Amino acid sequence: MSRDGLLKTLDDEFAGFLDTIDGLSDERMTNVWYGEWSVRDILAHIVGWHREEAGMLERMASGERPWPEGSGHPYNDGDAWNARFVEKWHTASPATILEELKASENAYVAAARLLPEERFREGRTAYRLLQEGSIDHYRDHAAQIRDWRKREGI
Repeated sequence: MSRDGLLKTLDDEFAGFLDTIDGLSDERMTNVWYGEWSVRDILAHIVGWHREEAGMLERMASGERPWPEGSGHPYNDGDAWNARFVEKWHTASPATILEELKASENAYVAAARLLPEERFREGRTAYRLLQEGSIDHYRDHAAQIRDWRKREGI
């Protein structure tokens, strides 16, 4: 799939993800139901990965490795990163985190557009970031939220 094709799919899945939270009250957005997380926490988690991965894409566009040379793979402990992302936004209002979610998605897409088309061939890092880090991520969390809403009758 081309970069533009991936970005179109990303935009479509992001819109679908946003649809799953449409109409939720602040109370529902902060109700813990997904382990120790609420919808707000899921949004914070996605914001955090948007920002981290946008940085990776920007470094790649500058000719650098996705993370600093010699640092090893800094994202091996995904649970620790997720906890940091959620903690950072834990007191934010749902409206604030939703604004940041949209802004971080825009920054992520802008960073992806900095890279040439060939970086988005299947199996390449940029392809994997968009496919696994966003498209699949949106799909997975959208399905979880839809299931929760169905169980709760909302």
